Amino acid sequence: MSLWRAAFELLLPPVCAGCGHVALELPLCAGCRLPTADALGPAPRPLTAWCAATLHEGAGADWVRRFKYPARGITGLDGAAEAVALTLVRELVPRVPGSAPDLVVPVPLHPRRLRERGFSPAALLARALAREARVPCAPTLLERVRDTHSQTDLSRAARRRNVAGAFAQRRAAPARLWLVDDVATTGSTLAEAARALEHAGAREIVGVCLAWRPLLG
Repeated sequence: MSLWRAAFELLLPPVCAGCGHVALELPLCAGCRLPTADALGPAPRPLTAWCAATLHEGAGADWVRRFKYPARGITGLDGAAEAVALTLVRELVPRVPGSAPDLVVPVPLHPRRLRERGFSPAALLARALAREARVPCAPTLLERVRDTHSQTDLSRAARRRNVAGAFAQRRAAPARLWLVDDVATTGSTLAEAARALEHAGAREIVGVCLAWRPLLG
C-alpha cells in the first residue's frame, strides 16, 4: 500500500457498500457478503457446464437490480452496485468448471435495448472475467438479431420459444468459451446463444452468470 493511499484511508477509512461500517473486506464486509450459488443442476445443452456467483434473492437480487437498472444520467451512476457485481464475478473465476477458456463472450443485447439502457451489463461482467482469467474478451462475436420479450414471467417452454433463433455469430469461434450473462433461470437464453457459438466452431461452452434465479412453480 502506498503512503498516499494509507494517508487517504486514515482520513476516509473504507466502508462496506452494504452496511456503511468501516470494513477490511470491500466492497462488502463479512456480515454483508452474499451467498454463493453452488448447485444449478444440469446445464442446458449445448452448454457443457454452467455456474453463477450468487443467488438472485434477498440482498443478492437487490444488488443485481441496482447494477442492471441504474437511473439515467450522472446522478444515476451506482458505483457501489457495479463494484459488488464485478467483484462477485472476479471471485467466481476459480470456481468455473472445466479448463481455461480461449475467449470470453457476453450474451448481447438487441441494439434497441442497448440504446435504451446505455450499457450492456453482460459485457461489463465479461470484461471483468476476462481480465481476471487473463484471456481475451470478444463482446461482438455474437449479435442479437431478434428483439425478444422479457423472460421474467414466462414458463420454461415459453422461454425456449421466446429466444429461439435470437442470436447469430459474426465470425468463427475458438474451441473453449465462457458465455457470460447477468442472470440465469432456466438457462434458455444461454443455451440459444451457445447454439450460435457451436455453429461458429466452439466445442466447450461454459455459461457464467452473476446470479441464478431458480424458476418457481
